[in-house]
Amino acid sequence: MTARPWTVLAGALSVSVRATPKGGRDAIDGVAELSEGRSVLKARVRAAPADGEANDALVRLLAKTVGVAPRAVTLLQGAAARNKTFRIEGDPARLAAALERALGEQGRRK
Repeated sequence: MTARPWTVLAGALSVSVRATPKGGRDAIDGVAELSEGRSVLKARVRAAPADGEANDALVRLLAKTVGVAPRAVTLLQGAAARNKTFRIEGDPARLAAALERALGEQGRRK
């Protein structure tokens, strides 16, 4: 089983994301394991990776997925890279449960 791509913090989750800009739609596409063994949440957004548009779209997608306001989602690392780390403020158990639900729904769509 692949490890979950998030870490519980005090009052937040840290989420590792592999982004696909210009992906045709805004969606969570599951979990992938990188070559170094780290798990990442696969996410695609319609926005292009110019002027921070894809990062903004990822913030909105993560916020919608876990049910928080976009201001609760902060990009910590990877502004210009495909692999990014986001901090999502809120109850870690509730946020993790929302991500688990999204991954379960993603599995049923395939």
